[in-house]
This record gives sequence, structure tokens and C-alpha cells, in this order.
Amino acid sequence: MSEEGESSQPRTARDFVYHGAAGAAAGAIAATFVCPLDVIKTRLQVHGLPEGLQSGRRGSIIVTSLQNIIRNEGLRGLYRGLSPTILALLPNWAVYFTVYERLKGLLHPHGDSNSQLSVGKNMIAAAGAGAATAITTNPLWVVKTRLQTQGMKSDVIPYKGIFSALIRITHEEGIRGLYSGVLPSLAGISHVAIQFPAYERIKSYMAKRDNKSADNLSPGSVAIASSVSKVLASVMTYPHEVVRSRLQEQGHNKKAQYAGVVDCIKKVFKKEGLPGFYRGCATNLLRTTPSAVITFTSYEMIHRFLQQFIPPDKSHSRVHPKSDRHIKPQQTNNEAEAEGNNTSRQSQIQSNKVTPSIPLGNKDQLTASH
Repeated sequence: MSEEGESSQPRTARDFVYHGAAGAAAGAIAATFVCPLDVIKTRLQVHGLPEGLQSGRRGSIIVTSLQNIIRNEGLRGLYRGLSPTILALLPNWAVYFTVYERLKGLLHPHGDSNSQLSVGKNMIAAAGAGAATAITTNPLWVVKTRLQTQGMKSDVIPYKGIFSALIRITHEEGIRGLYSGVLPSLAGISHVAIQFPAYERIKSYMAKRDNKSADNLSPGSVAIASSVSKVLASVMTYPHEVVRSRLQEQGHNKKAQYAGVVDCIKKVFKKEGLPGFYRGCATNLLRTTPSAVITFTSYEMIHRFLQQFIPPDKSHSRVHPKSDRHIKPQQTNNEAEAEGNNTSRQSQIQSNKVTPSIPLGNKDQLTASH
């Protein structure tokens, strides 16, 4: 997700395939690693602290939750909802990164290919991509939430799998059930609207500090940028996740506990106060921070690999021209530049009667490299 380099070249369909494939693969890798923590976080959001927990220490909450899940549901319980999570993350990150890069290209100032997007425009791109992603994948997140929490209830008929859950929810609750929690999900756009611009700015700062482009940052630098931006965004926007999870999960109950977003906010605040909106936040940070590091670092590395393994035609031809057909546009630019330079040379020769100026070999190479 670089501002420079890509923005100076027109994006092709193959570029968007790169972003989509890299985003989907990175999301799946991260989801598998952090699934147990994701299960605990979701259950803390929906049901609060586990029973029998006497200490409020963060470590004991996670350990006790892990012990309860393993004792009651076995190791399989730690990976409840992994299939719908991966199934949701594949289109989630594929849609997000693709739309994000597309919007960045549209918002980039014309004629100033080397400039960086402003924070405002970056936030617009991130928010637009977040909205498209939330609407596209919300049904899968509803299924994921219910699969992760159904092991805690004995009075409900459990879902057998992803597709049976989608069919049952559609039959029992209609389309509205598939899109329960979509409003707080859309409110969660504020999360990516903070995270992605922060990520881009941190990358830009580290690239300038190391005197290199953002595309060439080391995996360690990408990890630092992704972790800092994720923690910042998570702490600022976490309450919407609690509201979203509770609205998504309540359809599994015989009687709805919340009438809507506003009612959920009022009841949570009345019953649990402000800490209720940050239930599971510590666990969430332990989950999302390494998840963000894995996702963003994997994305950057996979994207670079795809570009090297299957280089785009236009970018490849500009850097490594192989035929007249590939280099015609570049030749046209160089010829125009050469004519302008020849005119200035002739006027300089006529006025000063000096020897011809230095050839533009280096400048032509510089132009070609961009």
C-alpha cells in the first residue's frame, strides 16, 4: 500500500488482482494464528467475564477463558468460527485492499504523481473501502459470531456449519438477521479511517528516516508501523465492536435483548458502565496487534512477490523495455522532452557560441525508471 511508485503509474486490472490476492492470503494467515484469542474476545464482548473468575488480572481472564473452553469443548472449541472467519476474511481483505487502492488512485492529485495523499483524502479512501467491505461481508461475520458463542448455551439448537447457519438465519430471521449489527459495523469505518492513514504516515516517516521508498521498507519496519497504527485505532474505536457483537449474537436467543443500536448502548452503560464498552479490549489488543502485524507484513511481502513473479505489463515495459510495441509511449515522452531540450540547446549555442551541452543519457534513464 504505497503512496509513491504505484500512484505514478496507471493501475491495471492485474494490479487489483495483486492487491486482492495478497490481502486475502494475508487475512487467512492471520486469522488462523489468532483464532483462539478471537473466540475469547467475542465471548467476553457478548457474555462478559467467565464464571468463577475471582481476579481481575488480564492474564487470568485469558488463561481462565482458555481453560473453560478446553474443559467444556475441547481444543476444537478454540477454533470455533475459524471457517467462517477465513471465508469472511478472504473477500473482506480482498475487497478492502482492492477498493482502497482504487480510491487512492482516484483521489491522487493529477499531474503530481510523487506527492503523498493528504490525511483527509487517505481517510476518505479508507472509509469508502471499509463501507464496501462491511456491506459485502456482514452475513459471514454474523455466522462467525454465533458459531463462536453457541458453545456457551445449552437451550439453543447449534448450527451445524457455515451454510446451515446462513440458511437457518435467512429462514428464521430473514435478510435482517444476516445484516444484524451492520450499523455498528459501518460505524466501525472510523477504525480503518484512523488505522490506515496512521499506517501510511508511519511508513512514510520510517522511509524518510531510512532514506528509502515505502515499497522497500523491511518487514520489521512494516511490523512496527502496522502494530502502532492498530493499537491506536483499536483503543479509540473499540466500543462499537462490543455493540456490534451483542446485536449479532442476540438473534440466537429466544427473546431479543436489545431493540437496536441506541437501546444496546443504553443498556450496556446502565448495567456495566463505561468498562462494559471495553470488555475484552485487552484480549482484543493481544489478538489484533499480532494479527495486524501478520496481515500487513504478509500483505506487503506477498504483494511484492506477485509483482516480481508476474510483473504488470506496463510497469515491466517501462523499467525493462523489450520491444518497440512496449516502449512507444515512453519514446513519445522522451522525444518530446528531447525536442524541447534541442530547442534550448540551439538558442544557447546561437547566443553564447559555446560547445554543445552534455547529452541527456542520465536524465533519460531517470525518466524511464519512473
